[in-house]
Amino acid sequence: QVQLVESGGGLVQAGGSLRLSCVASGIRFSNYLMQWYRQAPGKQREFVAVIASDGSTNYADSVKGRFTISRDNAKNTVYLQMNSLKPEDTAVYSCKSTWYSLNYWGQGTQVTVSS
Repeated sequence: QVQLVESGGGLVQAGGSLRLSCVASGIRFSNYLMQWYRQAPGKQREFVAVIASDGSTNYADSVKGRFTISRDNAKNTVYLQMNSLKPEDTAVYSCKSTWYSLNYWGQGTQVTVSS
């Protein structure tokens, strides 16, 4: 059974930092493309960041320079370090794993940034 479990969300003031974690089980983690998405209230889910199995990364323009995605294959975990947070970063953040046509999602963790 595949599970992705996010943690690390919470309430933070603007300018602050949070680190999200997503622990995967039931998959060969090192093979998978790992991504973070977010969905704000009343908005569509949007891409945040991705890290490939070779460690290459890509980011949405809105978070470039502020967020960093990383992975620890030994711990089956992907991280999202979020710095200089803004109120518009408030959303439910979810991780997604992809390998060919296989896609799995976590349940999400709430991030709230107060002004």
